[in-house]
Amino acid sequence: MKGGVARKKRASAAKDDGQVANALRSVYQRAVDEDIPAEMLDLLSKLD
Repeated sequence: MKGGVARKKRASAAKDDGQVANALRSVYQRAVDEDIPAEMLDLLSKLD
């Protein structure tokens, strides 16, 4: 009985880890896909 409970806990933890990983990937991808604001591009151009 004990082994089955531990196995279910590990499976649940792995599922939770997968959901967290997917959420982080999604947030990262949205940040990468965002356009750079014009004000930032203007500031960057002044560095050259």
